[in-house]
Amino acid sequence: MSNQTNPRRAKQLIEAKFDPRLKTYTLLSVSGFLVVIIFGIIVLPFWLIFGSIYINRYFDSLFCELTTRALHFKKGVWFQTERTIPLDKIQDLTFKEGPILRYFGLSHLKVETAGQSVQGGADMSLTGIIDARKFREMVLDQRDEITDKAGDSSSVTQSEEDNLIPLLNEIHKTLKSIEQKVG
Repeated sequence: MSNQTNPRRAKQLIEAKFDPRLKTYTLLSVSGFLVVIIFGIIVLPFWLIFGSIYINRYFDSLFCELTTRALHFKKGVWFQTERTIPLDKIQDLTFKEGPILRYFGLSHLKVETAGQSVQGGADMSLTGIIDARKFREMVLDQRDEITDKAGDSSSVTQSEEDNLIPLLNEIHKTLKSIEQKVG
């Protein structure tokens, strides 16, 4: 096998890092939820014992990278999710910081795409990315760069149009000649 890089392969621009405070936030959020529901009171002691083990494994499974063409995301321990969203399909990245997230120094990014489901759910949700505002701006800048290039390549310049007119006239004459011979 050749050691050359594939020119069609997307180049990684940045890999997002997740804030370790996400572990504490998740542990306390689930604990709070369990306290609220009746059945949760029974499960809470087990969660407090084994939850940190699960959260550490979950945190280690988090992966998000921005490439020249797409946004890639992986997560999960028992049920793994892997998403790739082409940058030209991204409509917006919504940035959220509620009081609890702010207390932990975290934020939430919600990726919205052009083909998003009717229910209004996000195609991808990212909580706990370090310097999420900067990451958001990098994704949007790369998306704009991709869509600007696509727009430039699809428009026909005046000189290309001038070259097409004689060719179209020739095709028209040929079609007329064929029509006269057939009809």
